[in-house]
Amino acid sequence: MATSGGDFNDPPVEVLAEAAATFGLLASPARLHIVWALAQRESDVSGLAERVGGALPAVSQHLTKLKLAGLVRSRREGRRVVYLVDDQDVVALVQWLVGRFAGRADQRGSSGRVRGLGG
Repeated sequence: MATSGGDFNDPPVEVLAEAAATFGLLASPARLHIVWALAQRESDVSGLAERVGGALPAVSQHLTKLKLAGLVRSRREGRRVVYLVDDQDVVALVQWLVGRFAGRADQRGSSGRVRGLGG
């Protein structure tokens, strides 16, 4: 069992709640895919829907939630609205998280489980 070490103070409850809410938003595979795609390059909603394989209304709803949470932002280019992730901390978090599990995908057997982690 890990023990508490170092001089780290526990964060305030409000900070933990905000972090948990952010992870909750990213717990949706569709929203995680959207943030991943936008971390690679900006896009309008129709291009993003095509890229992630989602229906336009669903992708639009996900973008609204992500925008309200401050994970993505938008800007107008003429008649188009372009979405992007410009917070490098969000980009780094999503790239790390997806990259960590992408490396495990090669280790999966036909059961879909990671080898060496159980039955």
